[in-house]
Amino acid sequence: MEVKMQRLVELLHETLEETKANVEKKQALTYEEMEAEREEEEIQAESESDEDDQQVYNPLKLPMGWDGKPIPYWLYKLHGLGQEFKCEICGNHSYWGRRAYERHFKEWRHQHGMRCLGIPNTKNFNEITSIKEAKALWERIQERQGLNKWRPDLEEEYEDQEGNIYNKKTYADLQRQGLI
Repeated sequence: MEVKMQRLVELLHETLEETKANVEKKQALTYEEMEAEREEEEIQAESESDEDDQQVYNPLKLPMGWDGKPIPYWLYKLHGLGQEFKCEICGNHSYWGRRAYERHFKEWRHQHGMRCLGIPNTKNFNEITSIKEAKALWERIQERQGLNKWRPDLEEEYEDQEGNIYNKKTYADLQRQGLI
C-alpha cells in the first residue's frame, strides 16, 4: 500500500507543485488584481460561448434537428414540412407537414375547439378544419340520427280485437271516438 502511495505522489508531483504555486500566487494578489483576473475569465468564457452560439447557415429556413443544425433538405421534403395546414377550429393555428396536421385532431387544442362548438370530437370530423363545415356536418349527423330514432307515437303498434294493427296515435283517436 505504501509503495502505491509513493508511486502516486511521484506521478502527481508536477501537478501538486503547480497547485501550490497557484495558491501562493492567489494569496499574494491584491483585491484589484483579483477583480481584473475575474473579469478576464468572464471575457474568456463569453468568447467561448459565442463560438458555440454562432449562427448556423440556414438560407432555406429549415427546422432545426436534435443537434441544433438544420435538418437535411431531402428529409424536409420527405416529411412534407413545406406544407402549411391551418385549422380554424384550433384558432387558426398552423401545422407544418401532413403528419403534424393529422396528429393534431387528437390533441387538446382541437378537442377544446370542438367542445366549445358543442360538437363531439369523433372520427367523422377528421380532416374538417372549418367551423362552418363542422357545424354543417354535425347537423347532418343529428338529422340522420333523428330519422333512425324510435318514435313511440308513430312506431308503437296496437292491435284491436279483430286483429287490425294501428300505431299509437291512430289507436288512441279511434278509442276516443268509441269505434274500437
